[in-house]
Amino acid sequence: MAPRPRLQHIYSLGLEGQDQVNRAFGGGMPTGSLAVVEGKHGSGKSTLAGRFSHGLCEQSHRVTYLSTEQGFSRFINKMQSLSYGVRRQLLRRELLYLFGDLHSNDDDPPELLSRLTAAEQLWQTDVVIIDTFSDILLYDPTVETLAEKNGYRRIVQRIISFLRQIMATGTTVILFASPSGLPNEMLNPLRAVSDVLLDITVDGIGGRTRRWINVRRFAGMGQHVDDKIGFSIKSGIGIVIENRSVIQR
Repeated sequence: MAPRPRLQHIYSLGLEGQDQVNRAFGGGMPTGSLAVVEGKHGSGKSTLAGRFSHGLCEQSHRVTYLSTEQGFSRFINKMQSLSYGVRRQLLRRELLYLFGDLHSNDDDPPELLSRLTAAEQLWQTDVVIIDTFSDILLYDPTVETLAEKNGYRRIVQRIISFLRQIMATGTTVILFASPSGLPNEMLNPLRAVSDVLLDITVDGIGGRTRRWINVRRFAGMGQHVDDKIGFSIKSGIGIVIENRSVIQR
């Protein structure tokens, strides 16, 4: 895979006139970087992934979005409900959307990780978003077999080596993951090598749900990124940045 020329060091998340997401993330994601975004089920990972993909495409960045959560029609409808119209981006092939159904009744489950790394077209865009990467690891029979033999290190080394090859071409990879069900022996190495490390937490105060993006690491930021970013999800609007805790580093 030949390296693409880097015309910029940041992939803008766009939609400057619509929301404050790009500003909250310092102007965008560093090119050729690895971002790991963690959060429990229902925390808003898929909505954030959708916002990233839509905004990136609006800035003329090509995006691959691989989801284990939403089929194609469900994705289109959800994005439309959040005012993230992606039909034009799909038709123009600015956005490549792929659905990995991990719950199909297959007597011979595929080696998911091998299929993922072998899919060359998937990795030939500016940004690759995988939601949810942890599910791929959980449902891959090869990974399960190695895990039973305490082969976590071999699995993670293989993943990291492959991702470094991809990032060397200028592609930014954003992995959304759920920490439940995966051992720290598998997640910790990915956290350690990530350029951007975020985790989403949810709390309820006075009957109101509040979501927070906790910024654990953000290397190569274009502008200042706060340590804690509050946000909500509103129908017909999408992601709304509500509060940013300013902590200079």
